[in-house]
Amino acid sequence: MKVSIVIPCYNEKNTIEEVVEAVRNAPLNSKEIIVVDDCSQDGTQTLLREKISAVVDQIIYHPVNRGKGAALRSGFAAAIIQCFCSRLSPARRTPFLALDSWADDHIASFSSGTWSVTSF
Repeated sequence: MKVSIVIPCYNEKNTIEEVVEAVRNAPLNSKEIIVVDDCSQDGTQTLLREKISAVVDQIIYHPVNRGKGAALRSGFAAAIIQCFCSRLSPARRTPFLALDSWADDHIASFSSGTWSVTSF
């Protein structure tokens, strides 16, 4: 199964590489990584164009800041299979995945350099 992972970002120049690398290292055999930049003003867009575009499948740029929800919706619209990756809070740079086919009872999380899947 191919999994699409959407990473919304806004002014994440200092963290976006770490988040993308964690997602790239996720133990998923077939994945599509989509980054949605929500009109960052801190140099994130330059970093996305110069470095990250080579290691992800797609980058979507919003021309105006529309919020995280709009960024996720833009990514979901471009995704093959819906799944999302985000940070839980600005203080915790922990990406997580909610897989569409598992969304009701599973979540995969990244912590201390490893991924784990939790059923609930």
